[in-house]
Amino acid sequence: MPHPLDSFFAPASIALIGASRDHEKIPGRLLSMLRKNDYPGKIYPVNPNYADIDGLACCKSIAEIGAPVDLAVIVIPARAVLPALEQCAAAGVKNAVIISSGFAEEGGDSAAMQDAIAALARRTGMRISGPNAEGFFSQMQRVAATFSPAADVKPGVVPLVATQKRIGIVAQSGGIGFAYYHRAKAIGIAVSYVVSAGNESDLGAGEFLDYLVQDASTDVILLFIEGIRDVDKFLAAARRAAETRKPVIVTKVGRSGAGQRAAASHTASMAGWSTAYDAVFAKYGFIVSNDLDEALTIAALLASNPLPKGDRVAVVTVSGGAGIWAADAVALQGLQVPELSEMIQAGIRTLMPSYGTARNPIDVTAQGVTSGGLQKSVDLLTASDEVDAVLVVLSLSSEVRKPFDEAELTPALAAQKKPVAFYSYTVPSDFARRELAKSGVVVLSGLTHVGVAMRRLVDYAMFNLPKPADETRLPVRDLSAHLKQQALSEADSKALLRGAGIGLPDEVLVTEKAGLDEAVARVGFPLVMKIQSPDIAHKSEVDGVRVNITTKGEVFLAFEALLNNARRQRPAAVIQGVLVGPMAKKGVEIIVGTMTDKTFGPMVMVGLGGVTTELFRDVIYRPAPVGAEEAGAMLAGLKAAPLLNGFRGGARADVTGLAQLVADISVLAARHAAEIAEIELNPVLVHPEGQGVTIVDALVVGRT
Repeated sequence: MPHPLDSFFAPASIALIGASRDHEKIPGRLLSMLRKNDYPGKIYPVNPNYADIDGLACCKSIAEIGAPVDLAVIVIPARAVLPALEQCAAAGVKNAVIISSGFAEEGGDSAAMQDAIAALARRTGMRISGPNAEGFFSQMQRVAATFSPAADVKPGVVPLVATQKRIGIVAQSGGIGFAYYHRAKAIGIAVSYVVSAGNESDLGAGEFLDYLVQDASTDVILLFIEGIRDVDKFLAAARRAAETRKPVIVTKVGRSGAGQRAAASHTASMAGWSTAYDAVFAKYGFIVSNDLDEALTIAALLASNPLPKGDRVAVVTVSGGAGIWAADAVALQGLQVPELSEMIQAGIRTLMPSYGTARNPIDVTAQGVTSGGLQKSVDLLTASDEVDAVLVVLSLSSEVRKPFDEAELTPALAAQKKPVAFYSYTVPSDFARRELAKSGVVVLSGLTHVGVAMRRLVDYAMFNLPKPADETRLPVRDLSAHLKQQALSEADSKALLRGAGIGLPDEVLVTEKAGLDEAVARVGFPLVMKIQSPDIAHKSEVDGVRVNITTKGEVFLAFEALLNNARRQRPAAVIQGVLVGPMAKKGVEIIVGTMTDKTFGPMVMVGLGGVTTELFRDVIYRPAPVGAEEAGAMLAGLKAAPLLNGFRGGARADVTGLAQLVADISVLAARHAAEIAEIELNPVLVHPEGQGVTIVDALVVGRT
């Protein structure tokens, strides 16, 4: 089935608006790049100042072409761009890439010009990339619609290509996108597409991601983003990538910005600048990398290997020290480097001199290269069920010696039984890279990156897209009566939650001392008393809580003390009264909450709860809603998970009941996203298995 962007990435004809004869300037380089990369379609230079450019007839305007144009590449002054686009639309041009800068990135009137471009795209249906874009490069269709020198073709230079699989690159920074491409070319990773999104007046990173997800020539996707504008398209593409098991490696920059969030709850205040992005990435199995070379290393392994079936790694080396170092690198990532069975060791010992070692890491010594021991050890390990991946560590600086015989290595790797990574502790020569590329090997140079990449492959292999939330469990109810104000007290918040169908203990709000006897009779001892005010979010800060009360005398004394404390420390606060409730049974303290992200909307969070919540910050976020299964996976990912699973002989907690509560709260937040900004349940006491959970305190914040 054709994709709407097929004519964008594979245009049969291109008009270069602002074309130039000067190859040193961007307008001239655009034409030069197209021709050097053997673009097979028709090229129409457009510039009223020339009759011809480089042997091609030059038109004064797009209308003068008089033939269908699939793509217009525009590189003219910013003020002239909108009129040129109007002419393109009138001429039936399907797509445009605006290289020109001077739009939203400058603000003021320039931003208004970009808004006009977006409006034109909506009105005419023409798809527009940019402005302020570096264009794109399609290796498959030989379309170099860019001025990036990374797409240049040097006469007589044979490209280094080691992988049959290809990576596609989407970047909101053109410079970084083509840097990925430049580095990928240098180590032999085949590339399908590179596209820079620019200012995203129309086409955004989400839609470009969607194209690469469905593209049969793209096997791995590299994504570099600052922020997502076309959120719905991005999320749909992310889900499709997860469903089709197409790996997406993502780098999100802008993590260090001092984001100002006016948050009433711990849930929101603990959320960092990129929390929601990381939550979305985790939900859809994206592989997060914050380093350019690391991302390329992960891509190299994915493009040249199958996924591992487990986390056991064999290290094979020609240098004992390098082998130990490599074993450390993978072990530091939590991977196993197991000692091999005596049977495997015996087989390997026959392939090396007596001073080698077969235990793992396996040191076949330098002699193992010339004797064939290195190759045969790799053969043994790829066939063995004792390890799930192999890391080959060697020196590839020689310009003449080959460590492997292509005829032997190629079939061993082509069988794709398990990942085999190749790391050179010396700077690899071009000769070595090209020789090993014949067998499908990408030579890697950063040991820490190799360790991380092998870890990421294991993690990605274990990822499964979580089942969607069951939204029918929670009844659909009108909660507007509970949300007459933005700030709600605990009593107000719990009333809202009860109204939504969330189970809570029976509690009584007492406004006058005369109501205490009835409250005690209803709740029973032991009980808890808490000051109630929409202006006091955290009651412990005003000494507003009394616990484990067992006599009526204590009840009356506590009532007076709580009111006096609140009035003294927060004289301006509106005091509603004192909430009287049962003392909860003991349990593991957990925090469950939601917050609203400006890009992705409601997020649900779970973490280690109680008064130390912000101290330890052991929390995990996901986009809401989540199902009980996904909530359970969130709980399993906490550092505090052992506390729920019977730590040091303790009873196993009711994880099933807690997961269901997390799921229900997430559904509530997603369903009422227009009305509810934040929810916080802290602490939730998780009782022993089968005994459920108790929501001790609750805070709901309405939308302004």
